[in-house]
Amino acid sequence: MPKFVFLWTDVSIWVLVAGMVGYGVFVSRKPGLARNWRRVFTDPAAMASFVVLLLCLVITLLDSVHYRRALPPAPGVVNTSVAYDVRTISVLDTLLSRLVESREPSYSRPLSYVGFFKESIEVEGKLTREPPRLVFGGAHLTDPATQWVGDLIKRSVMGLVLGLLVTAGISALLVAVIARRRGAAWAVTTRSILKGESDIPWHAALWAVMAIGVLAGPTIALMGHYHVFGTDRTGNDVLYQALKSIRTAFVIGTLATVATLPLAVVLGIMAGYFKGWVDEVIQYLYTVLSSVPNVLLIAACVLMVQVFLDKHPELFETGAERADLKLFLLCVVLGLTGWAGLCRLLRGETLKLRELEFVQAANAFGVSNTRIMVRHIFPNAAHLMLIVTVLEFSALILYEAVLSYVGVGVDPSMNSFGGMINLARNEMSLDPVVWWSFAAAFGFMVTLVLAANLFADGVRDAFDPRASNYRVRLKRKAV
Repeated sequence: MPKFVFLWTDVSIWVLVAGMVGYGVFVSRKPGLARNWRRVFTDPAAMASFVVLLLCLVITLLDSVHYRRALPPAPGVVNTSVAYDVRTISVLDTLLSRLVESREPSYSRPLSYVGFFKESIEVEGKLTREPPRLVFGGAHLTDPATQWVGDLIKRSVMGLVLGLLVTAGISALLVAVIARRRGAAWAVTTRSILKGESDIPWHAALWAVMAIGVLAGPTIALMGHYHVFGTDRTGNDVLYQALKSIRTAFVIGTLATVATLPLAVVLGIMAGYFKGWVDEVIQYLYTVLSSVPNVLLIAACVLMVQVFLDKHPELFETGAERADLKLFLLCVVLGLTGWAGLCRLLRGETLKLRELEFVQAANAFGVSNTRIMVRHIFPNAAHLMLIVTVLEFSALILYEAVLSYVGVGVDPSMNSFGGMINLARNEMSLDPVVWWSFAAAFGFMVTLVLAANLFADGVRDAFDPRASNYRVRLKRKAV
């Protein structure tokens, strides 16, 4: 029986998922909120982006269940306590165990069967300089020179067919569910979805699922026998690092955003409602905070956290626990230094709301200030909080990349897009260029950030009528 390890960020992510499920139940019981969220998914770009974000969330959750394997007892020893491996692994590590174990001596190109650098090899009694065969990549080939291209094509086609079959199965299941809810025939429902005649653009979701299947199918078929994105300087698989970096990006994007909410919401509503000296003090606080360069402030806080962790190694059983606590504290630091923007918006919205009739009536009836702010101001300003939260998600992912690039981000032992780009700095100066680590990190990060931005646009248009009206006017001018 393995020993489950409860890391700070694991618990936080699962609590947030539980909160999202609870919020979904709450939305289903509120017709107004349900109507707004339905409007989000009427945007084809937001619908397709949601599918990508959902896939990244699944990867994050698989990488957020950690445990340590139980070691077998020593020969001849009985009735001893169970010893556990010092390594902390996740469910995702178990699923990708083949990639974890496929470590090579050094660099190798994507889908290659030989190393990147040439070595002195004795061939038929003569010493020549040739790239050596990889330990894992293409090891099943007996004659790589003639079999390599054909093997790549065969496995890619098999993976593509498998991906399309899985896509077809998911699409058929989705169509069956929609047809059952509508009480319509399967063929009629399929035709209306493909033509985009339904209120919700299910065809955009199906196209996104198909694109994922077309890319993931060949990748899964090839990664069991090749390094799809090559290997880095220490021979580790780059695809594995990129998949592990998704969790780091998601953790920072969600936890850091949530960490900004308490201060921003409380201080913003208080400043707008009480006005006077309370408003002046809070304005002074966020003005001073905004005047300090964020990178310098965050770097100073992270260095203090680093000193604390270095002085108290006894608090951690494994290196994974130490790296995870640093990641958690980095999210807290980002939250405590990034609340000023949302606070400004909530202050302005509260200044407007406090002058409306229902708030004035509550004051006239002697309702307490706290109850007015909680029951009347906060629900009517919550849409701003939601919009800014979704928009800040992608910004914080990019922020992590910048911080890791300058050396004050996540722990070096933890995979992240910023860490991969930072390590690729020197690789890009080699001749020939080692480009695949940078390309993989850049591609995955841009895909995640682009999906988050498109989904954020849909949320903003649905919850902020002014943004929606502005886009409609732009479309009319273009026509």
